[in-house]
Amino acid sequence: MKYKKDTSPLARKKRRHLLMATLTTCIAGAFLGGAIHTIWLAAGRVGQMQAHATYDATSPREVSRHVQAAGEFFDATTRNSGVSTYTMARAESLVKDDVWKRLAGQVPVPSGSFMMGTNSPQSDVQDRPRHVAHTGAFFIDKFPVTNAQYALFATETVHKVPSYWKDGLIPKGFETHPVVLVTWQEAANYCTWVGEHLPTEKEWEKAARGTDGRRWPWGNHMDPKMLNTYNARGTTTSVFAHMAGASPYGAADMAGNVSEWTADDFKPYKGSQAPTSMFLVDQSGSKYGAAEHYKVIRGGSWKSDPFSTSTYHRSYAMYGDASDFIGFRCAGLKKQQRKNHHVQHQ
Repeated sequence: MKYKKDTSPLARKKRRHLLMATLTTCIAGAFLGGAIHTIWLAAGRVGQMQAHATYDATSPREVSRHVQAAGEFFDATTRNSGVSTYTMARAESLVKDDVWKRLAGQVPVPSGSFMMGTNSPQSDVQDRPRHVAHTGAFFIDKFPVTNAQYALFATETVHKVPSYWKDGLIPKGFETHPVVLVTWQEAANYCTWVGEHLPTEKEWEKAARGTDGRRWPWGNHMDPKMLNTYNARGTTTSVFAHMAGASPYGAADMAGNVSEWTADDFKPYKGSQAPTSMFLVDQSGSKYGAAEHYKVIRGGSWKSDPFSTSTYHRSYAMYGDASDFIGFRCAGLKKQQRKNHHVQHQ
């Protein structure tokens, strides 16, 4: 018996609904299959990254200790870096005299009060609350300490040099880039050598934002042209590269390029709602002894999210850690005649 197709309007409507349902099921199945495949590939990639990590990437304590502020730290207290192979004469010839003169610059910051921290609900909990802080008058370096400047220090003091210096020498073209991979103690030693100190948190933040509470050294709006941050260069840049982004007092690179060590322990502000545990070293695996605090780092870096470069943002590291995105600058109560070069401050 020959089948006769039902061509009534109702039958045609039912067939259309059935076809649409079939197509929808097929599409949904394809998306689901693709998602499962993607997750499977991602899981494999995570496993590969963990296998090649320089620390135990499956340990929450190790991840917390080594991964902060968009970069990797390592314990530098036991590193076996070489020493400088420069002579003092060769180190002094790394840049021209006019460049030495610029690098030696300091800017004055007057005494007085300023707004420190923030009340923004979008900020990290350790950045809050906003409060009035006070500093005396001081001077702060116009630029982060550069590789060339650190070469003079390392050569004269026979000090270990950063591990990225090949055979004790600065990579070509990086003479006026900020020195990195130095520990808190190494930075403090350098500042003592030039007759200064690492800036306190208050000194650093005031020098970066002035007294009007601005979010970045240049103002309240993010401008990628003013700083070196992630996806911009993929490495540090010369300290002269972003002068337009200088602070109200004229200090350059206080946002981006390198985060900077400060003198202070990482402790909560008065009235902070941050958990006490975030400010204390995890003693379950610490090499640094009991009751240790982290040290504060400021400013964000070439690896940071742009919004982590805010003048009020606080990050931290152990004093024995080092990273390719942390450098430093020095501060003092008076203008210095540098011990590390014959060019004096003007």
